Amino acid sequence: MRIQPRQQLLQVWQALLANCYRDSKWVWGGRDGANSISDTEQLLCLLYPATEITAFALDQPDDMADDIRTVLSPLGEETRIGGALVVMIEEYFTRNTAPGGAPRFAAGSYLRSADAGTPSGEQYQLEVVDAYSMSLSLCIAALRFLRVFQRFVDKQVRREAKELSVRIRELLPQISIRLTAAMTGLVRSFVVHTPEPKSEAGQAILGMLNQTGASEDSVIAGIARRLDRVRVQMANDVKLGQTPDIDLADDLLLFQCGWTWGIDQKATPIDFVDQGISTQLGYAASRPDLYFTIVALDGINDLTARRTREMDLLNDEQRQLADALELRWDLTQRYWSAVARYGAGRWPLEDFPWRTSDGEESDYYSLAISAMVLQDFINRQTTDELPQVVAVLDQLARRGRIISRLTPGDSAGAMHFPGLSIPMPGSAGIGDGPPLQWVVPDFATLLMKRALSAWRLSGDVATRDRLMSLAEATMDHLNARRIASGPARGLWDDAARVAQVGDNDEASGEVLQPSWYLTERVVECLVAADRNYRQPPLAMTSMISRAIEMRSEAEHLLNQEMLEVGDPDVSQTMLERIEQQLDEARRLLSEQPATAFSLAEQALLQLHELAYARRDAMRS
Repeated sequence: MRIQPRQQLLQVWQALLANCYRDSKWVWGGRDGANSISDTEQLLCLLYPATEITAFALDQPDDMADDIRTVLSPLGEETRIGGALVVMIEEYFTRNTAPGGAPRFAAGSYLRSADAGTPSGEQYQLEVVDAYSMSLSLCIAALRFLRVFQRFVDKQVRREAKELSVRIRELLPQISIRLTAAMTGLVRSFVVHTPEPKSEAGQAILGMLNQTGASEDSVIAGIARRLDRVRVQMANDVKLGQTPDIDLADDLLLFQCGWTWGIDQKATPIDFVDQGISTQLGYAASRPDLYFTIVALDGINDLTARRTREMDLLNDEQRQLADALELRWDLTQRYWSAVARYGAGRWPLEDFPWRTSDGEESDYYSLAISAMVLQDFINRQTTDELPQVVAVLDQLARRGRIISRLTPGDSAGAMHFPGLSIPMPGSAGIGDGPPLQWVVPDFATLLMKRALSAWRLSGDVATRDRLMSLAEATMDHLNARRIASGPARGLWDDAARVAQVGDNDEASGEVLQPSWYLTERVVECLVAADRNYRQPPLAMTSMISRAIEMRSEAEHLLNQEMLEVGDPDVSQTMLERIEQQLDEARRLLSEQPATAFSLAEQALLQLHELAYARRDAMRS
């Protein structure tokens, strides 16, 4: 089906309010209960489109479109909608702030035991990269909304408006504190891993990189040359919050970089950040995980967006943290892009599924690395190797049963539900609890978002058509997973409808609560599609040349007809209309050459009719 971001986002908002806004109150929690991440995802379903898409903006009630006003009518009249959103943001911070004012990022009910045990109370309080990244996106969105909405409120004269303005001023410092804490958590969760080539981790890395059967020494030397600039910059510039024992000078050691599941157990404090935030104890093992790396990169994307800098949303302390995160964001993508494409033959990325340094294998990891390769291409604005990445995405869509049939007992179904289980090394024993794992069911949304990113980067019509078909097929898969009945109707996720999970009790029967984890990620995909559609269409050189040739002939014939303007059989009105068409074709040549071609073609047909009519009149 065609992706229609405006209509589909409005449907999500309508379902969101039907499920969450009852008796003029916002109801928190979903299928996995309530925790800081779930609360953030739930609120972002409303706030993210409202701050990323101009047409969905809620900070200027007078400019609100009729269809948006209608969908949001449960919140009140358009002048009341912004105030209702302020109340939701206030409740969010009340729920996720400790009595002393410190932000809380506990993963809580999202955590799963890796064995038959039950997580301990201390484990439920663990903070993970998802919490930091999602909070970063929420804080940026909230600041964007409140900064503009406050100017609207300050112009009102009602007493309620004055009270609302005071509440917004009290809310802004809370958002800033949480933003600083989230950024600090992300900085201290970044790790560099330097295994010996002969270690198990080193052998796993070399096994993926060595696609030609070369000697280990030649592979080690080759990858060292390929990553030399990344290694040097990381050794010289990545200091903030990092462990002092990382050895990047020895190019005989392999290395990896990215984000672990939470604050690194060896992370050092950040001296210019409040000590209550920057000295928090870390438990995560110092080894990057591809899932948490992708999550961190997505959050940093929102932070480094040009609009964030233009609106001057960050204070001096946050700018320092943002610079540190942007450096890690860039180096991480450069590292994984180089590793994924290493060698002269088949890319390691094309050797499905990707195997991590701890021996885990999954197509999800192949997709995660594809996402980083794509972002690296976007950063460098290069498309030379884009066809290979598109082929990888297409293959992953088939292996993940997005564009191929899922058969009974197919292991690919488990990747959609319950999802990929990711170990959390370092979590075992906290409060005498069991080893923990993180479960991710977002293969489809990750694929769709990256297909849309590749579409935006591509300058080839055929490639764009292929990517859009892939994105639409993924949207079909996701639409099949929408909850069909009950209070959560229209939201996600009813994976049992497509994943054939069989006797799994958790996925059988009517789904009564939505998964905010997946629903928020579908919203991100629709926002990305909206962003793509607002770009001008491709202007192919071949079509520009054809349009120029067509317009040139039409203008020459028009000039000939102008010479006959005194003839009573020549319509002056028609000639003026043709002239306007050709002027419009000239204006659109570089941006919409196909449209210019069509206008010139219409002009030629009309000019031919005029010439034929004149010749016919002469014969008569």
